[in-house]
Amino acid sequence: MLRLHDDRTGRAEPLPAGPGLRVQVLDATGLRVMVVTDLLRRVVQRAARRRVRVVSTTPFPEGRDWSDFNIAPFEVLDEPIGNADVHVTGTGQAPGDAHTVTVPPETGEWASADPLSVRLAMLQVPYREPLELSAEAVAEASVRLERWRAAVAEWANAPGHPMSREHAIEAEDALADDLDSPAALAVLDRLADDAEVPAGAKLETFIHLDMILAVGLVSAIGSA
Repeated sequence: MLRLHDDRTGRAEPLPAGPGLRVQVLDATGLRVMVVTDLLRRVVQRAARRRVRVVSTTPFPEGRDWSDFNIAPFEVLDEPIGNADVHVTGTGQAPGDAHTVTVPPETGEWASADPLSVRLAMLQVPYREPLELSAEAVAEASVRLERWRAAVAEWANAPGHPMSREHAIEAEDALADDLDSPAALAVLDRLADDAEVPAGAKLETFIHLDMILAVGLVSAIGSA
């Protein structure tokens, strides 16, 4: 069951049921709001197999499409939709009685950094906690990302093997529990170091989970 923090109750609550989910972004003014919304969309689509509609009354900041951060464009409307299931806001202000989650905006200088390292740096911190995107934080994320990418490129040369369902389910369960991306990332670290899991299984599991996390884990395959 997918659960997401609801500002109205102060607890992680089940998302509204149904075949689809309507997400209203109330202020797409910070990158972190967009990354978290994109993660929510991917978790609901890929883990819960539900359709997701993401709408906003403002275009992406600075007129960019932000695809280099693996963020798909939102549907931009002149007015908020009146039947949203979830409101995502960076200000804590939301109209109506929809499930509401506040994502504190990021601080720091990140404009010149590698976009997917920045995305990973954001996912390494629980989304409802303050986030300082310092040069050190982004650099640490970059090192982690490059280590994973190098491992995935190496595993791609190994015999094929089904993914590790145990690790995949553990990571998916973490993401379904209030988007606990730090816990999901920790699963990848443990899987990479697990000598008992075949390389082919590690490869397939990393590819599967990267469809949700979207940090470009396969980008180094074939580069060496």
